[in-house]
Amino acid sequence: MADPLLFNPRTYDPAHFDPETRRLLRATVDWFEERGKRRLIEDYRSRAWLADFLAFSAKEGLFATFLTPASAAEGHEDKRWDTARIAALNEIFGFYGLDYWYAWQVTILGLGPVWQSDNAAARARAAELLARGEVFAFGLSEKNHGADIYSTDMLLEPDGKGGFRATGSKYYIGNGNAAGLVSVFGRRTDVEGPDGYVFFAADSRHPAYHLVKNVVDSSKYVSEFRLEDYPVSAEDVLHTGRAAFDAALNTVNVGKFNLCTASIGICEHAMYEAVTHAHNRVLYGRPVTAFPHVRRELTDAYVRLVGMKLFSDRAVDYFRSAGPDDRRYLLFNPMTKMKVTTEGEKVIDLMWDVIAAKGFEKDNYFAQAAIEIRGLPKLEGTVHVNLALILKFMRNHLLDPAGYEPVPSRLDAADDAFLFRQGPARGLGSVRFHDWRPAFDAYAHVPNVARFREQAEALCAFVTTAAPDEKQSRDLDLLLAVGQLFALVVHGQLILEQARLTGLDQDVLDELFAVLVRDFSSHAVELHGKDSATEQQQLWALGAVRRPVVDEDRSARVWERVEALSGAYEMAP
Repeated sequence: MADPLLFNPRTYDPAHFDPETRRLLRATVDWFEERGKRRLIEDYRSRAWLADFLAFSAKEGLFATFLTPASAAEGHEDKRWDTARIAALNEIFGFYGLDYWYAWQVTILGLGPVWQSDNAAARARAAELLARGEVFAFGLSEKNHGADIYSTDMLLEPDGKGGFRATGSKYYIGNGNAAGLVSVFGRRTDVEGPDGYVFFAADSRHPAYHLVKNVVDSSKYVSEFRLEDYPVSAEDVLHTGRAAFDAALNTVNVGKFNLCTASIGICEHAMYEAVTHAHNRVLYGRPVTAFPHVRRELTDAYVRLVGMKLFSDRAVDYFRSAGPDDRRYLLFNPMTKMKVTTEGEKVIDLMWDVIAAKGFEKDNYFAQAAIEIRGLPKLEGTVHVNLALILKFMRNHLLDPAGYEPVPSRLDAADDAFLFRQGPARGLGSVRFHDWRPAFDAYAHVPNVARFREQAEALCAFVTTAAPDEKQSRDLDLLLAVGQLFALVVHGQLILEQARLTGLDQDVLDELFAVLVRDFSSHAVELHGKDSATEQQQLWALGAVRRPVVDEDRSARVWERVEALSGAYEMAP
């Protein structure tokens, strides 16, 4: 019997979506299943460009339907920017291979500056390219500066006719080999400071666009390209000045959210393989899954994966309900980029410890999953950058809640228009949040939720009585440990909100929070050992350590769910 908490191609029926979304999601699953596991793995190993996949997408209108906002859809009723169905497709792509997800993901990033632009000609051009099945690229990063947009060396010299000539290079640019439109960030040579920023549209097929190489050894074409005296007309300009800067950051807010659901898909496929292998392998006369440590590792992997899904699904609701007066998504976005993706690494590691050498075999999906899962936490600013961003919200979130109407589940067929009019990318310290405690109150009877609640309340006390002083606030090593503790509270809160909305089995919830209690204790011990931790902070850290509530019967019931994954799905050869 299929587990309703995990994606299973054999039983997948996204009936909660409208008919065309449902058809496209199922058609995508069927395309991969008909292609088969052997071809999927061979394409990954041979680093083949994704021409067949993109031809399928063009034929079905997949990217065009999912990535054209209603404002550019010319009345096409199925075209809209709907974060819920985008997340569902991310999961499917991750399940079958990150290369497919990557081509889609960087298309989303390339479209971000376009859909935020008032340039009607560029918007119409992008909609037409999507309808033809083209992919897009996001030309922000550079070899010498990374994504430091303050230091761009892509220079635009006025041509005296209202346009520019652009010269410079970009590095680590996905789809740079084939993009019909590349959104390129640069700066004018005649204007100093942020007023000189420009976002413009380039075409990878133009003679002045020079493709240098693929900088990674992969089907993902992560390009280096160079523009040499590239003509930029007024119709190519998407944003100028500070608006260009804001468009870059707001595009990241929209596009990098996709990292979380891709990591979920990877873990789901790998879990089917791992549990099936372990349960059918006999050592010393017993199935591998008879050993207590194996059951613990696979159970931990399962509940962590369930937590990833619950958090990400609930975060979608806040993205879709966002507006000028509700920017809570700005916390949940780096949480998905950092917390969910690092949870994915833990899930793969736990399973790999069980299946050991099997995880290296070339005929399994797991071998590529173990590699690809590493990249997702590192694709946007690294874990450290996102933790530092998360910390900006800690005091307001924990200590100063504001009144908000409850956000419902958002699976409706609506266009998420606000994501392309987010406005200036500043003022994070003023973002307010709803009270986190009611989510915990609703499950106060669940032993490990109550135990974790004690730790969350302890963190509030830490912020008010032992917070880092001015000198410590410059010690990023110490702050990152605090950030991990805060991230766990936010993670637990949204998990509980989604659990209540979906009626999650309480055994699974209790087992999941037993893991979170251990995680909080581990990070508290880490904080205790930091060089600059004060005596008061050290005492607090040890005082926040808790032992999860043990219930052997509960753990056995959850294990039965994990064990049932054996043979539940195997991709056709």
